[in-house]
Amino acid sequence: MDRGPAIPQSKAVGRARELARVLDSAITIPGTGIRLGLDSIIGLFPAGGDAIGAALSSIIVLTALRQGVPRPVIWRMVGNVAIDTLVGSVPLLGDLFDVAWKANSKNAELLARYEGAPEKTTTRSRWFAILVVVVLLLILASILTTAALLLRWLLTSL
Repeated sequence: MDRGPAIPQSKAVGRARELARVLDSAITIPGTGIRLGLDSIIGLFPAGGDAIGAALSSIIVLTALRQGVPRPVIWRMVGNVAIDTLVGSVPLLGDLFDVAWKANSKNAELLARYEGAPEKTTTRSRWFAILVVVVLLLILASILTTAALLLRWLLTSL
Protein backbone atom coordinates (compact mmCIF):
# COMPACT_ATOMS: atom_id res chain seq x y z
CA MET A 1 0.00 0.00 0.00
CA ASP A 2 1.45 3.34 -1.06
CA ARG A 3 1.27 5.90 1.72
CA GLY A 4 2.53 8.75 -0.42
CA PRO A 5 5.73 10.68 0.19
CA ALA A 6 7.35 10.24 3.57
CA ILE A 7 6.77 13.12 5.96
CA PRO A 8 10.02 14.12 7.64
CA GLN A 9 9.90 13.55 11.36
CA SER A 10 11.17 16.03 13.90
CA LYS A 11 14.18 15.35 16.09
CA ALA A 12 11.80 15.03 19.05
CA VAL A 13 9.85 12.22 17.33
CA GLY A 14 13.10 10.52 16.35
CA ARG A 15 14.37 10.62 19.95
CA ALA A 16 11.00 9.43 21.27
CA ARG A 17 10.95 6.51 18.83
CA GLU A 18 14.52 5.53 19.72
CA LEU A 19 13.77 5.64 23.46
CA ALA A 20 10.58 3.63 22.84
CA ARG A 21 12.63 1.03 20.95
CA VAL A 22 15.08 0.71 23.84
CA LEU A 23 12.29 0.52 26.42
CA ASP A 24 9.88 -1.72 24.48
CA SER A 25 11.57 -3.79 21.79
CA ALA A 26 15.38 -3.68 21.74
CA ILE A 27 15.83 -7.42 22.34
CA THR A 28 14.33 -10.29 20.36
CA ILE A 29 13.87 -13.58 22.20
CA PRO A 30 15.61 -16.09 19.89
CA GLY A 31 13.30 -18.39 17.95
CA THR A 32 10.11 -16.57 18.97
CA GLY A 33 9.98 -13.19 17.29
CA ILE A 34 8.90 -11.76 20.66
CA ARG A 35 10.53 -8.41 21.30
CA LEU A 36 11.04 -6.85 24.70
CA GLY A 37 12.97 -3.96 26.10
CA LEU A 38 14.41 -2.41 29.19
CA ASP A 39 10.94 -1.62 30.59
CA SER A 40 10.00 -5.32 30.63
CA ILE A 41 13.30 -6.29 32.23
CA ILE A 42 13.16 -3.56 34.90
CA GLY A 43 9.54 -4.51 35.61
CA LEU A 44 10.68 -7.95 36.78
CA PHE A 45 12.26 -6.39 39.87
CA PRO A 46 9.79 -6.29 42.76
CA ALA A 47 9.29 -3.18 44.86
CA GLY A 48 10.05 -0.45 42.42
CA GLY A 49 10.81 -1.93 39.01
CA ASP A 50 7.51 -0.78 37.57
CA ALA A 51 7.90 2.66 39.16
CA ILE A 52 11.34 3.03 37.52
CA GLY A 53 9.81 1.92 34.22
CA ALA A 54 7.08 4.54 34.60
CA ALA A 55 9.68 7.21 35.29
CA LEU A 56 11.58 6.27 32.13
CA SER A 57 8.30 6.20 30.17
CA SER A 58 7.50 9.71 31.35
CA ILE A 59 10.44 11.03 29.29
CA ILE A 60 8.37 10.58 26.12
CA VAL A 61 5.40 12.31 27.73
CA LEU A 62 7.64 15.20 28.81
CA THR A 63 9.00 15.41 25.27
CA ALA A 64 5.42 15.75 23.99
CA LEU A 65 4.74 18.48 26.57
CA ARG A 66 7.82 20.39 25.40
CA GLN A 67 6.57 20.10 21.81
CA GLY A 68 3.30 21.79 22.80
CA VAL A 69 1.10 18.73 22.37
CA PRO A 70 -2.41 19.51 23.75
CA ARG A 71 -3.81 18.05 26.95
CA PRO A 72 -6.09 15.37 25.42
CA VAL A 73 -3.10 13.76 23.70
CA ILE A 74 -0.92 14.14 26.80
CA TRP A 75 -3.61 12.51 28.96
CA ARG A 76 -3.86 9.64 26.49
CA MET A 77 -0.10 9.18 26.80
CA VAL A 78 -0.33 9.30 30.58
CA GLY A 79 -3.12 6.72 30.39
CA ASN A 80 -0.89 4.40 28.35
CA VAL A 81 1.86 4.68 30.96
CA ALA A 82 -0.64 4.24 33.84
CA ILE A 83 -2.09 1.08 32.28
CA ASP A 84 1.42 -0.26 31.71
CA THR A 85 2.42 0.52 35.30
CA LEU A 86 -0.73 -0.70 37.05
CA VAL A 87 -1.19 -3.94 35.13
CA GLY A 88 2.58 -4.43 34.99
CA SER A 89 2.73 -4.43 38.79
CA VAL A 90 0.63 -7.63 38.98
CA PRO A 91 3.08 -10.52 39.52
CA LEU A 92 3.68 -12.72 36.45
CA LEU A 93 0.55 -11.62 34.54
CA GLY A 94 1.84 -8.05 34.59
CA ASP A 95 5.23 -9.10 33.26
CA LEU A 96 3.58 -10.85 30.31
CA PHE A 97 1.32 -7.84 29.74
CA ASP A 98 4.36 -5.56 29.80
CA VAL A 99 5.88 -7.41 26.85
CA ALA A 100 2.68 -6.99 24.82
CA TRP A 101 1.39 -3.50 25.75
CA LYS A 102 4.41 -1.38 24.69
CA ALA A 103 3.15 1.94 26.05
CA ASN A 104 6.30 3.78 24.98
CA SER A 105 5.90 2.78 21.34
CA LYS A 106 2.25 3.82 21.50
CA ASN A 107 3.24 7.20 22.92
CA ALA A 108 6.04 7.80 20.39
CA GLU A 109 3.56 7.04 17.59
CA LEU A 110 0.99 9.38 19.18
CA LEU A 111 3.60 12.14 19.10
CA ALA A 112 4.40 11.37 15.45
CA ARG A 113 0.70 11.27 14.52
CA TYR A 114 0.15 14.57 16.30
CA GLU A 115 2.92 16.17 14.24
CA GLY A 116 1.34 14.84 11.04
CA ALA A 117 -2.32 15.46 11.85
CA PRO A 118 -2.72 17.52 15.03
CA GLU A 119 -6.49 18.10 14.82
CA LYS A 120 -7.33 14.46 14.10
CA THR A 121 -5.01 13.12 16.81
CA THR A 122 -6.38 15.56 19.39
CA THR A 123 -10.00 14.69 18.54
CA ARG A 124 -9.31 10.93 18.69
CA SER A 125 -7.50 11.35 22.00
CA ARG A 126 -10.45 13.32 23.38
CA TRP A 127 -12.84 10.48 22.40
CA PHE A 128 -10.45 7.94 23.89
CA ALA A 129 -10.47 9.89 27.18
CA ILE A 130 -14.27 9.95 27.20
CA LEU A 131 -14.35 6.19 26.59
CA VAL A 132 -11.91 5.58 29.45
CA VAL A 133 -13.99 7.70 31.85
CA VAL A 134 -17.18 5.86 30.86
CA VAL A 135 -15.51 2.46 31.35
CA LEU A 136 -14.12 3.52 34.73
CA LEU A 137 -17.54 4.77 35.82
CA LEU A 138 -19.10 1.45 34.77
CA ILE A 139 -16.47 -0.45 36.72
CA LEU A 140 -17.06 1.75 39.77
CA ALA A 141 -20.83 1.27 39.46
CA SER A 142 -20.33 -2.50 39.24
CA ILE A 143 -18.12 -2.53 42.32
CA LEU A 144 -20.55 -0.40 44.32
CA THR A 145 -23.54 -2.50 43.20
CA THR A 146 -21.75 -5.72 44.13
CA ALA A 147 -20.74 -4.30 47.50
CA ALA A 148 -24.32 -3.17 48.19
CA LEU A 149 -25.72 -6.58 47.23
CA LEU A 150 -23.18 -8.37 49.42
CA LEU A 151 -23.91 -6.06 52.33
CA ARG A 152 -27.65 -6.61 51.91
CA TRP A 153 -27.13 -10.38 51.74
CA LEU A 154 -24.96 -10.30 54.88
CA LEU A 155 -27.49 -8.22 56.81
CA THR A 156 -30.38 -10.52 55.88
CA SER A 157 -28.34 -13.62 56.73
CA LEU A 158 -27.64 -12.51 60.29
